[in-house]
Amino acid sequence: MEGKRTDSREAVTTIAMRVTHSPEETVQFGREIAVHLQPPCLVLLEGDLGAGKTTLVKGIVAGLGVASEDEVTSPSFTLVHEYGSPGRVYHADLYRIEGARDLATLGLDELSSQAATVLVEWGEKLGDNTPTPCVKIRMEHRGKDERRILIERVEA
Repeated sequence: MEGKRTDSREAVTTIAMRVTHSPEETVQFGREIAVHLQPPCLVLLEGDLGAGKTTLVKGIVAGLGVASEDEVTSPSFTLVHEYGSPGRVYHADLYRIEGARDLATLGLDELSSQAATVLVEWGEKLGDNTPTPCVKIRMEHRGKDERRILIERVEA
């Protein structure tokens, strides 16, 4: 499913949409996504609590070959996890970020400028400060283990 829409600030292209029915399917889809991510790459994951963002990240990180699924955990308290050597993949979580000052201390700009893949959960918290280009993955919990996953590329 490919489509394109534009507004005054950005062009958005739909890359894929999938519904998964189990955590295992979500992880597998993450592995499939990984083969299309070429650093430097910023990926913003959006969705409510429990939407499956960390589960998808497990598949992406494993698919990139920098860590096993079991090694990937939510960085809610540490804010950023680094996988691979040296820092091929960064996994950030903005859930506890309260404002521009907190965001500035995170160092997301520095991470994004490296030849790395940067995966950011709660990417919607960036608001108007969303860097482009980026990939947005919007996740929706649709009951039980079902997740709707929409992937879009955003260009300036």
